[in-house]
Amino acid sequence: MSFEENIRKVVPYTPGEQPQRKVIKLNTNECPYAPSPKVFNALEKFDASFLRKYPDPACTGLVNAIADYYGRDPEEVFVGVGSDDVLSMCFLTFFAGKKPVIFPNITYSFYEVWADVYRIPYKTIPLKENFDLDENDYFIENGGVVIANPNAPTGVAEPLEKIEKIVKENQDSIVIVDEAYIDFGGETALPLIDKYENIIITRTMSKSRAMAGMRIGYAFGPKKLIKYLNDVKFSVNSYTMNMPALIAGEEAVLDKEYFEEIRDKVVATRERSKTELKRLGFSFRDSMTNFIFAKHEKASAKMIFEKLKENDIYVRYFNKPVINEYLRISIGTDEEMDELFKVLEKILAEI
Repeated sequence: MSFEENIRKVVPYTPGEQPQRKVIKLNTNECPYAPSPKVFNALEKFDASFLRKYPDPACTGLVNAIADYYGRDPEEVFVGVGSDDVLSMCFLTFFAGKKPVIFPNITYSFYEVWADVYRIPYKTIPLKENFDLDENDYFIENGGVVIANPNAPTGVAEPLEKIEKIVKENQDSIVIVDEAYIDFGGETALPLIDKYENIIITRTMSKSRAMAGMRIGYAFGPKKLIKYLNDVKFSVNSYTMNMPALIAGEEAVLDKEYFEEIRDKVVATRERSKTELKRLGFSFRDSMTNFIFAKHEKASAKMIFEKLKENDIYVRYFNKPVINEYLRISIGTDEEMDELFKVLEKILAEI
């Protein structure tokens, strides 16, 4: 018997490229603006000598700040190292049964990875041809449900009524609503926590709060479910978040004015970008996120992707069935988007 037989092998999640030189980077849905000035001020005042101590395992300051901002009880809030860590903990905690967990076939591809890592059976449900979700497809026996809303990479936001139907029809299992992009558009499922015991809502500070480098995610849920999450967290790693991240995250939450300012700038640029992309021959569903998932009427997505890369502009291309003619274009600054349109015009003029 070889030791290889005892090794857990999975196909890992593939993140967008992170080029180490100056480029126009529109491939990983990061915020194009700096975090709140209050984040910088807090980190400048941070006494590095405290790094010899462990951070607060309960993340009290950050949890309280999030709870206060959204008008929730601190016992309804869970935090982790980015929403990926939060979602991973959710999979590990809530999907321990033998029935398959279900989620769309076109969505955040990490869901399949976590299911494989934790040996969770799963089944993907095809979206409609226009990338809409049919809630009736989720009224089946299952071991849990995961819905990204707005969805990635499509950018489509489903109405709250549809999400509620899925939660209501699956009260024997946990429904996770991944709201990584909800600040840019769509209806949050947060009110459903007061109506149902089987819902968890996950979010991130990587997008609208410009904190991708700090890795801060959080979740809302009924107190019982949040307790279960913390029980698993403390059984795996009590000190998941470092001191600087806890301090920076709290300041990012508290600076509501700055958050709204940069979010509104991204949304305004997104809406202008829709007009420009349509002018250039692209089609797409109306995005409610900080990216646009677009297909060109004549040129192949792979060709455009490669040509843009030659011009130091990075977008995301998925070489997968159904979506291999689409590009996911993150929203940058107005200047970055103008350069994108300029280069696209040149590329498309040559075909």
